[in-house]
Amino acid sequence: MISASMVKELRETTGAGMLDCKKALEETNGNIEEAITWLREKGISKAAKKATRIAAEGLAFAKEKDNKAVIVEVNSETDFVAKNEEFKNLVNLIADTLLENEVSNVEEALKLTMDGKTIQDIITEKVATIGEKLSFRRFKVLTKNDNEVFGIYSHMGGKIVTVVVMESNDCELAKDIAMQIAAMHPLYLTKEEVPSEAVDKERTILTEQAENEGLDPNKIPMIVNGRLNKYYEEICLLDQGFIKENKMKVSKYVESKNSKIIKFVRYEVGEGMEKKEEDFASEVMKQING
Repeated sequence: MISASMVKELRETTGAGMLDCKKALEETNGNIEEAITWLREKGISKAAKKATRIAAEGLAFAKEKDNKAVIVEVNSETDFVAKNEEFKNLVNLIADTLLENEVSNVEEALKLTMDGKTIQDIITEKVATIGEKLSFRRFKVLTKNDNEVFGIYSHMGGKIVTVVVMESNDCELAKDIAMQIAAMHPLYLTKEEVPSEAVDKERTILTEQAENEGLDPNKIPMIVNGRLNKYYEEICLLDQGFIKENKMKVSKYVESKNSKIIKFVRYEVGEGMEKKEEDFASEVMKQING
């Protein structure tokens, strides 16, 4: 049974028409991921992957100290709270604590103490005073050598935050690359890092697309290779056009500055999380009747 909500989700994800989405779901027995692939193969949707539903509110934040940098994400229920100074101070406190300690996961981080209280205790207290559920979702610690620099960029007040480590002495260049990562959302540094199964799937989809377009069968392998290069340009940082010098790839631009990108991290608040659909009318009625 193909429900209206399934069609709606597929439509929001791919931008395809309602009838096409319904047909895709029917052809794939209601499997959303397979339906996305089906739409792409038919040339109806050009989405490279299922769009993550950015839903949860909160704040991403990054800071550095000496040869160490940390990026964190802490979630709240509303954007109003995410802009609250008390909430911002909590996020900053968590970042400071992580810079001063060595932990490998959130569970360990929650047990760290600051001023005699654990991070978990401090969050619990803030939940009581702020009045919303708060969640320390994730973090990543990056280190650099003395001949390397950090680039940190925050977009939209902490909705997207990036950190890059570069072999360079050019802090401005590192900031530009961090901005590139925020804007263009690369998934990998180089094409060699792309998992072979992801490349195989993309090649299959592109081949099916070309066949459905009625192209010369003898030319399809060459066409698919060309389109696969476009795919790499979208998801691999070094293959992307540099946002400040679009005729030059990031790799060439960085090379021209006698620099090298070592690694990067990009956090977008709420990526991959589902958000409950708010029914404000019923909420108001609950309060009236409560």
